[in-house]
Amino acid sequence: MVAEDNEINAEIIEELLDIEEATCEIVENGELAVERFSKEEPGSFDAVLMDIQMPVMNGYGAARAIRALERQDAKLIPIIAMTANAFAEDVKDAMDAGMDAHIAKPVDMELLKQTLSLYLR
Repeated sequence: MVAEDNEINAEIIEELLDIEEATCEIVENGELAVERFSKEEPGSFDAVLMDIQMPVMNGYGAARAIRALERQDAKLIPIIAMTANAFAEDVKDAMDAGMDAHIAKPVDMELLKQTLSLYLR
């Protein structure tokens, strides 16, 4: 699943994933990400790629809400921050929110592939 409120960014990440023969479902904000994750059967998503600055609920809040769900997969699913905010403090904030990794935008597809392969073993 990809949580991204910017339509162009969502299209770009969807296209990049498609090139790698991966599929994704796009949601427009953190609240929708939590809602969608909680409605799906465990194992429906391999990972969550999470923008940070989104309306309604930001990526930090969404990551915390997913981790707080009473489902085993909510504790284990890789949540990867994808944001233009790439300072050390931003990385720390993502980790503190329960995310597993942080990737700066614009997304380096090789880094994303490496990160996903690390967490999807």
